[in-house]
Amino acid sequence: MYFRKMTGKKCYLSPINVNDAEKFTEWLNDFEVTQNLTLYEKSISLEAEKEILGRLAKEHNYSIIDIAANKVIGNCGYMNLNHLDQTGELGIFIGDKDYWNKGYGTEALSLLIDYGFQALNLHNIWLKVYSFNERAIKVYEKIGFKVIGRRREARLRGTERHDDIFMDILRGDFYEKYNPA
Repeated sequence: MYFRKMTGKKCYLSPINVNDAEKFTEWLNDFEVTQNLTLYEKSISLEAEKEILGRLAKEHNYSIIDIAANKVIGNCGYMNLNHLDQTGELGIFIGDKDYWNKGYGTEALSLLIDYGFQALNLHNIWLKVYSFNERAIKVYEKIGFKVIGRRREARLRGTERHDDIFMDILRGDFYEKYNPA
């Protein structure tokens, strides 16, 4: 069962449902899905994923639900929240490949960022992305994220080295590009 916490036109964000562990385990063991995630080389068991989802559900992490089909397609959320400095790190993944390149990630991020600025009173939201993940970088820039630095050749995929790119967005950057209805 899902509950609409933040709602867009294509998707809504719902508190994580631990009963989705089997679907997440399937996605997190698919190299194509995880190639852009920090855990891509790991094997995730169903039991481990239940524990992970249980921990995530206690924080500001949400399942991304397709409105039309009312089905889970991925998740997103905040890590490393610092309420004193009003900062937080963001993460997202769309596990269901049928939803890639269709705007669901952009909308889910916009909902989550708006929530971060409005409800969590954040001022600066940041993330890390791999330099080879050009699709994600374009989405982040479209929303208003700016590159703030990089760790050169910090990521090894196969025999090639890639940079970790750090990006952030301030409240003003976001609302210049995003206009909630």
